[in-house]
Amino acid sequence: VQSAGEPPIKFDPIVVTSRLRWMGDQCNMDFERVSSEALAAVLKGKMEKFGAAVGSLSRSWSDQNPELVYERAFLCVSVKLLMHVAKKVPAMVHPNELIEVINGNSQVRNYIEACGG
Repeated sequence: VQSAGEPPIKFDPIVVTSRLRWMGDQCNMDFERVSSEALAAVLKGKMEKFGAAVGSLSRSWSDQNPELVYERAFLCVSVKLLMHVAKKVPAMVHPNELIEVINGNSQVRNYIEACGG
């Protein structure tokens, strides 16, 4: 919480990147063993299905782990999947993929804002 007289807190992309990478490391999914049409398309380089794959995988993982809220699962899965695809099909991955998927999900965006950023 910031008081009125304090200078604005600066956005530090290194901190954000580090935190997202840590969250991605929390995801223990083996994408090669998960059955999903959207995921299969993403693993073949069809990044237009990235959001659908992340949404589906996040719901499934969150349902299997009741202590894990959907929004957190979404962030973990999106980072882990993007890193996985970047290793498999690096030419198909653009940094904006993650930003678009997160910003495109109002539930996740609101969760991030409620957590302070």
